Amino acid sequence: MAYKIEENCISCGACADGCPVDCITEGAPYSIDENACIDCGNCASVCPVGAPVEA
Repeated sequence: MAYKIEENCISCGACADGCPVDCITEGAPYSIDENACIDCGNCASVCPVGAPVEA
């Protein structure tokens, strides 16, 4: 199951920097390409506000 980024995203970029497959796109909020996400959880572990959650 892929991750998604919820509306509480503060657009800090930590998730994108932590993603090993570069599937996170900058924006407000950031977004995750669910087809490219490998469900590793790195984005969730580095996010200061807990915005990435399992979809």
